[in-house]
Amino acid sequence: MVKNKIISLSLKEEKVANHPSALKRMRQNRKRRLRNRMMKTLVKSHVRKLLAAVEEQKLEEARLLLRDTTAVLQKSASKGVYHSNRASRQISRLSRKVNALAAG
Repeated sequence: MVKNKIISLSLKEEKVANHPSALKRMRQNRKRRLRNRMMKTLVKSHVRKLLAAVEEQKLEEARLLLRDTTAVLQKSASKGVYHSNRASRQISRLSRKVNALAAG
C-alpha cells in the first residue's frame, strides 16, 4: 500500500541546509532560474511574432523580426539557456520559412 505524500511548493516550508555555502547555492539557483525563465519567455515571444508575420505574409516585417529573433536565440545559446544546436536548428527552420515566403 502506497502512502500519500504531500509535497510543499512554497519556499517558506522547504527544509534547507544551514551551511552558508548551501544557502548561497540556493540564492544563486533561484536567480539563475528566474533569469533563464525570462530569457525563454523572450525567445518564445519573438518566435511567435515572427511566425505570425509569416502567416500574414508580411515579408519586410518577417525579415526584420528574423534578424531580432536570431540575435535573441544566439544570445540565449551563448548564456547557456538553450543548447547551441537547438538554437541553430530553430534559426535554420525560421530562416527557411522566411525564405519560402520571399520565394513566394
